Amino acid sequence: MPLSKIILPRLLQRHDLTRAEAAWAMTRIVNGEPAPAQVAGFAAALRTKGETAAEISGLVDALRAGALPVDIPGPVVDIAGTGGDGLGAVNISTMAAVVAAATGLTVVKHGGRAASSTTSGAADLVEHLGVSLDLNPAAAARVAAEAGITFLYGPRFNPGLRHTAGVRRDLGVPTVFNILGPLINPAAPEHQVVGVADARMAPLIADVLAARGGHALVVRGDDGLDKLTTTTTSQVWTVRDGTVRASVLDPRTLGLPRAAPADLRGGTPEQNAAGFTRLLDGQRGPVRDVVLLNAAAMLVAVDGRGLADALASCGRAVDEGAARETLARWVYAARREAEQAR
Repeated sequence: MPLSKIILPRLLQRHDLTRAEAAWAMTRIVNGEPAPAQVAGFAAALRTKGETAAEISGLVDALRAGALPVDIPGPVVDIAGTGGDGLGAVNISTMAAVVAAATGLTVVKHGGRAASSTTSGAADLVEHLGVSLDLNPAAAARVAAEAGITFLYGPRFNPGLRHTAGVRRDLGVPTVFNILGPLINPAAPEHQVVGVADARMAPLIADVLAARGGHALVVRGDDGLDKLTTTTTSQVWTVRDGTVRASVLDPRTLGLPRAAPADLRGGTPEQNAAGFTRLLDGQRGPVRDVVLLNAAAMLVAVDGRGLADALASCGRAVDEGAARETLARWVYAARREAEQAR
């Protein structure tokens, strides 16, 4: 039965969908059944009504069910942002993922390319560093076991999302499809740091994660950054044991100086990779500060330690060379797997 017969009329009348109804709709979309106009109508009607945590959970259920499964022994952690903040920052999440892996965590980074050609997305940076985006689930798992970090390229592991790509582009306005990426990691990480640019969506995403029972930090900089920021304070929703606790983080309480927005601005994959290399080689400054802060959040999400202690651990991972060695192991393992697959 098409979306227009049941789901769209309910949304247009501002009735909330149940989790099961939302999952049913998304399953149809993942299977490529509705016409693009119906998919666009669904996304626009849901946005106009206002999404609920149950609806987002249903969409995530369907997308996870349609993803390529990846079996990586836990505990596993991911860090990802929804994007859409318009600030053009460096690849904070990807850099933080390497640093966190260097402290001993198993990191499964999930992401895609940037929507803008002038900004480097996670996949753009990872590929430029030498990590293949074409690894299958078994190869990605072997890389994680060897290097402590691996990358799952969204379009490869979540093929059903191709049916939303054109709609997202043509609508030109944010919808729920723009915020699902951090929630559909096929490795189903038990621990996450999720950055959300849309202030309205952040507490909803925290509720979604709480219902799934994992441990997570949902974060949003008060400058709009979909990460913990160092230019001002950040809002933090700590998800643990099915509960959500909201708080405000001022990086100055951790000894981190305030940065200017321009200090965090990124560029092409080449430029961001060069900046990351300088960071790993010991360069201090605003980029290092914001990367360490977000890497520390990953440690907090895993074991609940204090942020100051986690920040110190991440700083040592860089200063003692462990982060540089982790990146080298990751690139080597991923290249070997890609070559063996040819």
